[in-house]
Amino acid sequence: MQSQILIPSYLSDDFSMYLENMESLSDPENPDLLANYLNVLTAQLSLNSSTFNGLVDQLAMAITRSVRIDSKNLAMLDVSQQPAWADIKPFVAVHADARATITQLMEHSEHELKTAVLIIHFYNTYDATPLPPLPEEVESNDDSTGPYETYGYDE
Repeated sequence: MQSQILIPSYLSDDFSMYLENMESLSDPENPDLLANYLNVLTAQLSLNSSTFNGLVDQLAMAITRSVRIDSKNLAMLDVSQQPAWADIKPFVAVHADARATITQLMEHSEHELKTAVLIIHFYNTYDATPLPPLPEEVESNDDSTGPYETYGYDE
């Protein structure tokens, strides 16, 4: 299990939506679902770079295959407070097919682009391994009468 990585509060809502979308579209019974959805988002973004203004999680999904993030070195940067795009940019490589779109985003939606890149970075380093169960001695000290405390509601 990797060390625990805390998602900064300024990213938590958008990261949660991105994570939920990526997990819900990653269907083993329909392996093309996520790829098809990402293709649609990427096509929409290439037609109009302002398509996802205000929808940072969708922007992150649209660029997720167009950018490569050096997460190892970006992890050394303090992102507990929002960094500037100039601090993030050196860790981002852009696929040749997406350079025009990313350039437009840098010119008109730099803050949203930066946020989307950080979301992808945290997703790439996110460890979804469930926490281990509580030790048995802690569970045996539980004096509740069932799976839930009633707090007088069922009495």
